[in-house]
Parts: sequence; C-alpha cells; structure tokens
Amino acid sequence: MALWVCTKCGYVYNEEIGDQDHNIPKNTPFEKLDPSWVCPRCGVGKSFFVKR
Repeated sequence: MALWVCTKCGYVYNEEIGDQDHNIPKNTPFEKLDPSWVCPRCGVGKSFFVKR
C-alpha cells in the first residue's frame, strides 16, 4: 500500500487507511478511486497527487 500526497496542500491519502470521512474503505488503492474524487482538504483532482 502506498501514500499519495497532494502537491497543492500536502494532504496525504494513505491506501491502508482509506478516507473514512468520505466512505472510502481501508485498503483502497489510489488508482481505484473514482475519477471524480477530489482532495478532501483543498478540492483539487487526482492529477495533483504524487506517490510517496
């Protein structure tokens, strides 16, 4: 599992944790997130994230 960091605000999406506040279950790979998913902190799209 990987960490993905928003290059605009620094929010970290942790695949192992998911995003419980937005109904993304644990162990959800970033690539499997819906294309319309946006950063919960600043609202940018997936293209602003880099794998860490």
